[in-house]
Amino acid sequence: MKYINEINKRKTFAIISHPDAGKTTLTEKFLLFGGAIQTAGAVKSNKIKKHATSDFMEIERQRGISVATSVMSFEYNGHLINLLDTPGHKDFAEDTYRTLTAVDSVILVIDSVNGVEAQTRRLMEVIAMRKTPVIVFINKMDRDGKNRFELLEEIEKELKINLHPSTWPINSGKEFKGVYDLHEKSLVLFTAGTKANDEDVVEITDLTNELLDKKIGDKDAFTLREDVELIDGVYGDLNVDDYLKGETAPVFFGSAVNNFGVKEMLDTFVRIAPTPRPRHTTLRDVKPEEEKFSGFIFKIHANLDPKHRDRIAFLRVCSGRFERNTYYNHVRLHRDFRFSNPYSFLARQKEVIEDAYPGDVVGLYDAGNFKIGDTLTQGEDFYFTGIPTFSPEIFREVVNKDPMKTKQLEKGLMQLTDEGVAQLFTQYGGTKKIIGCVGDLQFEVIQYRLLQEYSASVQMNSLPFYKACWITSKDDKKLQDFIRFKQGNIAEDKDGHLVYLAQSEWFLNTEMQNNPAIEFHFTSEVHK
Repeated sequence: MKYINEINKRKTFAIISHPDAGKTTLTEKFLLFGGAIQTAGAVKSNKIKKHATSDFMEIERQRGISVATSVMSFEYNGHLINLLDTPGHKDFAEDTYRTLTAVDSVILVIDSVNGVEAQTRRLMEVIAMRKTPVIVFINKMDRDGKNRFELLEEIEKELKINLHPSTWPINSGKEFKGVYDLHEKSLVLFTAGTKANDEDVVEITDLTNELLDKKIGDKDAFTLREDVELIDGVYGDLNVDDYLKGETAPVFFGSAVNNFGVKEMLDTFVRIAPTPRPRHTTLRDVKPEEEKFSGFIFKIHANLDPKHRDRIAFLRVCSGRFERNTYYNHVRLHRDFRFSNPYSFLARQKEVIEDAYPGDVVGLYDAGNFKIGDTLTQGEDFYFTGIPTFSPEIFREVVNKDPMKTKQLEKGLMQLTDEGVAQLFTQYGGTKKIIGCVGDLQFEVIQYRLLQEYSASVQMNSLPFYKACWITSKDDKKLQDFIRFKQGNIAEDKDGHLVYLAQSEWFLNTEMQNNPAIEFHFTSEVHK
């Protein structure tokens, strides 16, 4: 229990949303509150400069999108907050899904104008699978959007989660006047284009108070009283235990670009969000307060600098204390490694660190020894479970254009798919190499990198598959029969697990109905 103070200080969470819902803007405002930057917007301009130097591929420069999860740490109200900002673009969804395995809670940003969008649905499926606590921030209240009750209903229905309003908006769009904090019983008034400061906060413990009418007008005051009465009647007080179990999500309304409604959410987050939690492993549950260090790799970012070919492995510390220049056991390779320059990310600045505690994310220089899901421990042999690989939806056959470079191509394919952005399948009983991805952009990236980094030139031919599913069965004979009949659609992944490649949704549903003894899985654990 010697690290208990350090553990209780830490909150590690990810911000997720559909593209353009306001994730990066909200991140900026968090950093502003945490004093990590002086003026909001610095992160963004930093980002632009940084991308100009670190976007090692022309495609990234041309498209100008963020392709990596960025990690930032800042202090707020005596807590050390580790924030992971994820890419919203669906082509990089796999990266986002994996990031969700490394955090203890999530803030979901929803655009009040567009409501629930496709990417949000997929992200919530992953969150529900892991029962991760979630806070919802409904952004862009200063624009004309949907009716707030309808919006809550839509979110509950679409995302299959119970909501609990913590703040309530007064009008929206041009008429937006502020939010009422249901927990603190105070009114925060909104003035467009300015930052909410203490003068804008009016304490109204009793909604019958005439001050309310003065501040927001009779009509809005009447509506607010009715709304609050209805909310109190329906939702009552927030049950923090239900939030921690991932059954209820507190909801906040605001406008991130105007820095409005953000502080209320951050204060609540610090008050109720979970500290680092125990993690499941193949042997036992690992508790954060254990003395011995353990952690896992959830992301690898490669070749940030083409001159050096450096790879950064992102490690989430799960128990004990991680120390610089100390030897740790790499479970998969059965070797000890030490790290002389581990670093943390403090508001975009990399800093070499001496130690790290549960909840922290540490960047390790990697010479090709790591792959997603690898575990580091102080001697014990176990793997952290629950790090998924998702079913890809676009498939291409890799055709080698230069037979002299076969070795380089094999090596390149292995290393690039270790990063987890794409999956490599080999045709069952054959040698045909198939790459599966979540988005088209990944193929361009892989083709470019195979040529630049491994001198292997390839052609990518489209394949007519709709989805890949991992297949298992308790009845070995039925599995063997299925493989024999469907040989052209069967492949193996890198770990030798069997995969069925379905041509269409209809084919997939038919096979699932006709073969009840075979289980079709849409995700696979990295380490079985």
